[in-house]
Amino acid sequence: MNKTFLKLQAFVRERQGGGAKPPPATIPGTASFAYVFGWVLVFLIGVEGVTGAALAAFYSPSTTDAWASVAFVQDRETWGWLVRGIHAHGGSAIAIGSGLHLVQTALYGAYKRPRELTWWLGILLMILILAWAVTGYVLRWDQAGYWANQVEVGIAAGTPVIGGQIRAIALGGNDYGNLTLTRFYMLHVIALPALTIAGIYLHVKLARRHGTTPYRATTMVTPRWPSQTVKDFVAMAAVFAMLVGYTISQGGVELLAPADPSQAFDARPLWYFRWLYELRHLAGSWEKLAAMLAPAVAGGLLFAVPLIDRGDNSRRRRIAIGAVVGLCAAIAALTMSSVIRDANDDGHTAALAKADLAATRARHLAQQYGVPVTGALDVFHTPPMWQARAIYKTLCASCHDPHEIDRVGPEIAPGHGDRAWLKQFIKDPSSKTNYGKTVLGKGEAAMQPIELSPDDLEDVVEAVYAESGASDVDDAKRAHGKKVFEKMCSDCHSLSEGVAGASGPGLGGYYSRDFLVGFIGNPKSAVHMGPDAEMPRFDKDLTIVERDGLASYLLWLRTASKMDVDSLDPL
Repeated sequence: MNKTFLKLQAFVRERQGGGAKPPPATIPGTASFAYVFGWVLVFLIGVEGVTGAALAAFYSPSTTDAWASVAFVQDRETWGWLVRGIHAHGGSAIAIGSGLHLVQTALYGAYKRPRELTWWLGILLMILILAWAVTGYVLRWDQAGYWANQVEVGIAAGTPVIGGQIRAIALGGNDYGNLTLTRFYMLHVIALPALTIAGIYLHVKLARRHGTTPYRATTMVTPRWPSQTVKDFVAMAAVFAMLVGYTISQGGVELLAPADPSQAFDARPLWYFRWLYELRHLAGSWEKLAAMLAPAVAGGLLFAVPLIDRGDNSRRRRIAIGAVVGLCAAIAALTMSSVIRDANDDGHTAALAKADLAATRARHLAQQYGVPVTGALDVFHTPPMWQARAIYKTLCASCHDPHEIDRVGPEIAPGHGDRAWLKQFIKDPSSKTNYGKTVLGKGEAAMQPIELSPDDLEDVVEAVYAESGASDVDDAKRAHGKKVFEKMCSDCHSLSEGVAGASGPGLGGYYSRDFLVGFIGNPKSAVHMGPDAEMPRFDKDLTIVERDGLASYLLWLRTASKMDVDSLDPL
């Protein structure tokens, strides 16, 4: 036991750089762009830190506010879309850079004794970086981030024995909610950055102690400054320029509609997990086993590379490098296969197009009307008179909308209830646009056209119109119109509020807010259409607030034009 401990202690001491050290701030051979990957990755992580801090200043980790805070940065804050885009695409750049650094390290044999710990620490850093990306993607709390995280957590939850615990810890409960967001936010901005920075410090410290590994053995030594340092900065500048350029060309990064647990989304994980997603698809009924084994096999293979290539055996070297290159090739092939399959999937393409439309609408509404404090999903309820229009569409449009082929009631369109509408109604109450399609309009009790002189007709219209409480009433016309009404119309109707007509509806307060609320509630009352009215009563289906909202919409419609209606944001 003591010998084993001593051997382990000696192993660790040697891997920590206890042996001979190269001259400080030098590289073997000559300066090369092959050595820039490490410092480029450190630079990119610094970019992530700066942009992440800027985004954190606006972010609110709650299910009601998360999407709204991201949408604000994306669409309203100056340069917010660019900062968010650089942060998001910077994560992808780090993933790509890590893969290139891994391959370069393997090709140069920088995993061999005494650099095994450096290699293993690098693999651990790659895992932390991928976890960093996963925890950040869900924070946007849109359809893509929410449902992609479901896929990723589902993969982790398939782990034998501890899968359930992993899911419970990630979610903070039985399902996604505020605790989920706060836990992922804590991981993304505190825990994982701290672990990553600590890992980078140790990784760089070990790498500097052991020195840079040349592609071929050489006795030549070159100072890092200025040649290699200049190449490092050139590479950093080039990568940053490409990152900014790509971000601008993409218009930042997407933000879909707010997360909606009730609306399934054809989600895909982040692109660097697409290989695993495709492997699950190919595995069929064995998908859970594939999801568990594939990461373990990939990680185990990378971990074993220094153990495979020990000593100066060229055959072992070819096996080790072949394993790394083969793994990267397999991951690339599976990723491309997944992307190509989606591109040829009409259903998936249609779902993405639908999601883009919903995203465009949600962000437009958020900019136009803001996001309600009740939650981002309610952004779809912010268009003017949304509730009333939704009720009208559900309960009223089939009988009253002019475009309905099977319409059975009078048309309700812009201008309904105004002077022009009243005038045409008095002239022909049983026309197809009025009561002509109703049973009442076809029966013997149907209202007949009233023969009036043009002046009398205008005055009667003014008298009835005045009952609505409109502010633009001509008092002289109204007074004369009431006299004509008493002579020509009072046998059937009454202008006294709350009084039913002898054989027709009472017109007291006609088309006022109170009148419409009462009519919608119970059109079968004696003061309105009577018990034979075809229109059902809605006082039990709609609350007083909903009926009042619907009345307000009808009053707005009275003074609106078709252009006004068309300019309303759709439901």
